[in-house]
Amino acid sequence: MSNAATPPGQEPRAPAEERSGPGVRHRALAALREAATAFVPPSGAAEPLLAQAPKRWMRRLPYVIVLGFAAVLVPVTAQVLGSDYGVNDGLSGALGFAQASPLLLAVRRPLTAWWIVFVADVIGAFVLLNHDDGRPSPFTAMVIVGYLVLCLALSLREPRRTVIGVWAATVAASLMLGALRSVNSQDTSVLMIVLSGAALLLGALIRERGETRRRLVEQETISEAERARRTLLEERARIARELHDVVAHHMTVIAVQADSAPYRLSGVSDDVRAEFESIAVGARDSLGEMRRLLEVLRSEDARDERAPQPGLDKLRQLVEATRRGGVPVELSLPKPVLEKDEEEWSKVSPAVDLSAYRIVQEALSNVVRHAPGAPTQVSLSTDGRHLTVLVVNGPAAKPVSGLESSGTGHGLVGMGERVRLVGGTLDVGPLPDGGFRVAARLPVAEPPSSAEEPVEPLESVDPAKEPDTS
Repeated sequence: MSNAATPPGQEPRAPAEERSGPGVRHRALAALREAATAFVPPSGAAEPLLAQAPKRWMRRLPYVIVLGFAAVLVPVTAQVLGSDYGVNDGLSGALGFAQASPLLLAVRRPLTAWWIVFVADVIGAFVLLNHDDGRPSPFTAMVIVGYLVLCLALSLREPRRTVIGVWAATVAASLMLGALRSVNSQDTSVLMIVLSGAALLLGALIRERGETRRRLVEQETISEAERARRTLLEERARIARELHDVVAHHMTVIAVQADSAPYRLSGVSDDVRAEFESIAVGARDSLGEMRRLLEVLRSEDARDERAPQPGLDKLRQLVEATRRGGVPVELSLPKPVLEKDEEEWSKVSPAVDLSAYRIVQEALSNVVRHAPGAPTQVSLSTDGRHLTVLVVNGPAAKPVSGLESSGTGHGLVGMGERVRLVGGTLDVGPLPDGGFRVAARLPVAEPPSSAEEPVEPLESVDPAKEPDTS
């Protein structure tokens, strides 16, 4: 019975029809396909040669080249085989077509073209064994030229393993056919081996060089993106450290007022006293959490940041320092600052005060670095709701040195982050005369909510309406 139990330790034997029938043939064919794929894997990419070229004529160039070679080699091969080697017209025409026309596939499917040409060249060499007395054999000059063009196209597209497999097959076939040729013929098998190896090596080197450059460009793109993100995160951390002083001041005031309220106010009940104590405790806890957060945000190489944060009242000192650095700067300040109207100017929130100062500082630093000696105008204006900061410089009056032109990339990123923090708008860009313009519009108090009127666009800023220069 076919269903009898199999003795222990023995594998069940396949039925006789499976051992000798179609199953064996299928497995053998599958093994042959796997061996052929391992020897020369099929062409995976369907993208033509030079498909990524920027110009259209460059993308069409490979088609023109292979078409030219095929148009010349097909009739020449048929003519030479018929007249010089004595091959009949039908066979010589078929061989010429089979050996040269597959070049048209070399642009998109070079490996497929190589299989066809390789088989056709071997068949043609066997045909010439009876007609090679005193003539080049086993490969004609046309066969060698067409094969070299195909090898070059194949090595530009296929991986190294495929290229080695193609050359190994070429060497084996050339040596076998060279041994079978007539002793009176001119041996071309060695020439085929050497020239095909050179063509394959040249194409492989060009392909690997292109792959290396492509990977380098990809890595540079990734590095640039990572650098930009790192710059953004570093700038956000720096802004957070600077705003620590602003928030800590308010929290300290809350804690002090809550602690002193029961002593400053008369008739405070026990419930109200307990409420004030709770507020003071919460404020002190918040200050402690902020200090711990600041330690996390502070980088290992950060300088000591215990000095008070600057504001718009320090703009005159900043401009004077820039002038001493060789940049002619003119400063225009709004009326509340010129008249020292502290009550009016106190409406500017500390975050906006700090952000406006840092924007001017970064803009002047960029002028010193990228446009030394350029005339620069720094102007501030306010309509009671918005503060407009405008820094405009002309073209560089001195040559830019290599050291000065190298920056950290934090300037414009920091400006954008500061403006976004307070809910303002920023406009930066070059001017037609070669200068540069930085314009920021910031809300004087808190950032506008979605229900309030948004900040006006920066394009409405008119430099001609700025206050007079001080």
